[in-house]
Amino acid sequence: MHNRPPILYGAATLAALSLIWSGYAITDLMNSGPFGLSVAIAGDIGWITVLWAEARGVSVGGKTWAPAAAGWLIAVGVAVLLVFHGLDAQSTGQTIAGPFVVIVGKIVWVFALAATRDPAAPTREQQSELHAVMRTAAHETALLHARADAQIARIRAEAAVTLARDDADFEIGLERLQKQSELYRRTPITLPANCPPVPEQAPAVDGFDEAAEQAITVVGDPDREQPTTVASPPNRVREQVANKAVTSPNREPDQFRPAPSEQAATTALPTIADLVREQIAITPNNATVVQNVLAIRPDANKDSVAAAVRRARRKSEMEGGYG
Repeated sequence: MHNRPPILYGAATLAALSLIWSGYAITDLMNSGPFGLSVAIAGDIGWITVLWAEARGVSVGGKTWAPAAAGWLIAVGVAVLLVFHGLDAQSTGQTIAGPFVVIVGKIVWVFALAATRDPAAPTREQQSELHAVMRTAAHETALLHARADAQIARIRAEAAVTLARDDADFEIGLERLQKQSELYRRTPITLPANCPPVPEQAPAVDGFDEAAEQAITVVGDPDREQPTTVASPPNRVREQVANKAVTSPNREPDQFRPAPSEQAATTALPTIADLVREQIAITPNNATVVQNVLAIRPDANKDSVAAAVRRARRKSEMEGGYG
């Protein structure tokens, strides 16, 4: 509408005159002051709105003629009110000329709207066809988007299920590893098939018990003589137990038993306890007893022998001497 035809200006002028006259006539007919003016203004606004819809080719329910029909209904209604105004005023001129202005203005607007249309523009039927195609394309596009959204939602749901399964598999695998480690820790150690059987524990003999008792005496006796060489009590205990274990006739399995010649040489030597008892019976001095025992058994530990001498001396004194 850049190149507006001259008829458009005439139609606009007639429309303005028609609005002014109809507003005055309806207000005077109602004799209600501002309320009558509001009715006139409402009619004028309705007419202008319908003219705009008709110019834009607005359709109602697919009917393109609906705005034109509504415009003619409003124009006829206003013309009838103007006729009533002329009759009320008892004026034949107002009765005829009043509706004439409105009807002429409406007819001019029909020609003006036709002049403003582009001849190359699609007709109303073609425009409706184009609109139908556009609606179909929009509908198909919306369907594609909906299907894509549904597919994406399904993929996300499947991925969530897969992640949940992976988490469950990982937790189960971790629990299995923990159970396997626990079973491995609790499983007894198995020996090879060619490993010799573990020998039965030999019963303790008097000699070994006596050596252990002497070792305990060395650690716990506060009255014992201090040796010239200072050594820690645990070392002396181990030496005493080892010496007694070597000289004690323990029953051992065949694979740990010494050779016949070595066994005869070992059993030929008297025990330290026997030597201590013999020497205490004939010698009143403990130091002399220790020297005599070490002379017979040079492999014995001096501190162990001294402890055994003191213990045996106390025992002899309590019993009244050896008989």
